[in-house]
Amino acid sequence: MTATGTAIGAPRPSPTIIAKDGDLHLWALCQPWTDEGSTVMVKSELDDAELERAASFVQPHDRLLYLSAHIALRRLLAAYVGVPPGELRLGRAPCPGCGGPHGRPVVLDTDLPLHFSLSHSHGLAIFGVATSPVGVDVERVPSLETAELCLPALHPAEQAELAELPEDELPISFGRLWTRKEAYLKGIGTGLSRDLAADYLGEREDGVPDRPSGWVVRSVPGYPSHVTAAALLTDDDHCTTARRLPTEVLYTDDASELIAVARQQLCTELPANGSGSE
Repeated sequence: MTATGTAIGAPRPSPTIIAKDGDLHLWALCQPWTDEGSTVMVKSELDDAELERAASFVQPHDRLLYLSAHIALRRLLAAYVGVPPGELRLGRAPCPGCGGPHGRPVVLDTDLPLHFSLSHSHGLAIFGVATSPVGVDVERVPSLETAELCLPALHPAEQAELAELPEDELPISFGRLWTRKEAYLKGIGTGLSRDLAADYLGEREDGVPDRPSGWVVRSVPGYPSHVTAAALLTDDDHCTTARRLPTEVLYTDDASELIAVARQQLCTELPANGSGSE
């Protein structure tokens, strides 16, 4: 038997979710509580690096959100790969900028063309899964002070666009732009090491520099307290669906049935376009 209870030599379970070429699957996990309570999450499937990272958080609610997101991520990816969550090996692709081992996150030891991205902030985790490079980002709606502080780092056309807005509209508009930018930078694998002014990801269609070629980058409707965005390397002919993961996936010994049921439930199908607005 392995550490996760799978008999050596036993056949692998088949994937219960298939990602089709060109499709983007978005999943959301809302974690409104700030302590684990009497029910214990299944942490045995996490690797040493994940457990060490979780232990480094000073605030209990930050540690809880990290654990929730990574337990859910492993269980979600297991449904796509057909490998028990504890046997998944996760790593990093080379950074396209410097070649270092800190590019896009990847599932190791699989021949499936599967890409994923994870983001979590203030009680909400967002997961993106696709057959081509993907990036997602979620942030709590920023304050006016944060928006004004970060404006000078943006693309000149983005700065001009946001400068035209009244103060009461700036935080949400800046937040949507920022998450689009972070989602794209995660998708290409550089993260925030790339100059924030290098790419235009604003909302105007004409009279501004072209958006990144080959990518669909868009804001995603969601929770009113947060702003969310997704980036996908694809043409415009694709389908994006958004579903909610039940929090029960964090506590049961086997979450495959819960995820399969969530996959069959009604979901939000988002228009296949690169519009920046929600």
